[in-house]
Amino acid sequence: MSRFLTDRYKGLTPYVPGEQPADMTYIKLNTNESPYPPSPKVLEALDKTAVDRLNLYPDPTGARLREKAAALYGLKPDNVFLANGSDEALAFAFMAFCDDRRQAVFPDITYGFYPVYCALFNIPCIQIPLREDFTLRSEDYFGINKNIIIPNPNAPTGLALPLGDIEQMLQTNPGHVVLVDEAYVDFGGRSAVGLVGRYENLLVVHTFSKSRSMAGARLGFVFGNAALIRDIDMMRYSFNSYNVNRLTLLAGEAALSDAAYYKDMQQKIVAARDKAASGLKALGFAMTDSKANFLFVRHPDIAGGALYKALREKGILVRHFDKPRISDYLRITVGTPEQMDTLIAALRTILENRNNLRTP
Repeated sequence: MSRFLTDRYKGLTPYVPGEQPADMTYIKLNTNESPYPPSPKVLEALDKTAVDRLNLYPDPTGARLREKAAALYGLKPDNVFLANGSDEALAFAFMAFCDDRRQAVFPDITYGFYPVYCALFNIPCIQIPLREDFTLRSEDYFGINKNIIIPNPNAPTGLALPLGDIEQMLQTNPGHVVLVDEAYVDFGGRSAVGLVGRYENLLVVHTFSKSRSMAGARLGFVFGNAALIRDIDMMRYSFNSYNVNRLTLLAGEAALSDAAYYKDMQQKIVAARDKAASGLKALGFAMTDSKANFLFVRHPDIAGGALYKALREKGILVRHFDKPRISDYLRITVGTPEQMDTLIAALRTILENRNNLRTP
């Protein structure tokens, strides 16, 4: 760091995104992207006319996209906030609702951006440990009287909570915001969006990066009470009023118009996930009951870091977190059936030569 960096940020540990190497062609199973392209309707929407209008600013309200999203989920446009990816949506929510008096509470093993935002915005936080099996103890959050951030399904574990548990958090913390991060909900979880009209303290965050194959477009949504949405919008207008670009707005509208395509893609990913889980179990791997587009696995004979490196040498990228409690686990994004077959074959070869690898 330079000598000019403010003292406030000299101790900041930033979020580390999944690697995006360019030294060779990899099978990328490390960043939970969709293995399938966006809907053909998205490609049609990004025509020459759209490109020619890039000299003009986009609609800062994203009115047409908000209307489409609201209609899809049975809400009103003022219940919808648009963001440059769900990470930005989360950042605005932390800024709007958390401070030194209104702390943030979230699991100790979860999405790595939550503690980073707390450090960045000087927000005291409490991280509540998951159980030994990585399940979340919902009653730890009942009546805690702090702002709650709950990823459902969780990452990197992939485990999902019943919707009733989310509702109890809302009911027992009426004076605080409960934010449900549903990045992976389309692969087996139950969405809390239907509760928006019943609870003024609920925010639900969605992304187009996973189930809608648009990670490169950067588009996220927040659904919630109109007053909460106005609060987040105030943060946006104080930071970046044109946060969603013109092409992404068009792509988002087109994606919402092709629910059948994405439903089919989601079903293919779930089927590939379940088949790969069976194949991994046959090789001796243990794993959580993932309801996401990834698997969270470990092998009793091989350290997670060693297994990650062995796969990388074979041209397969997975995610390894060198952190307490999960250092022997790998998070494996679900790819195409062919990619998952290649993964299983590579792991079988690695296991056959396991004596060359470090054991836990």
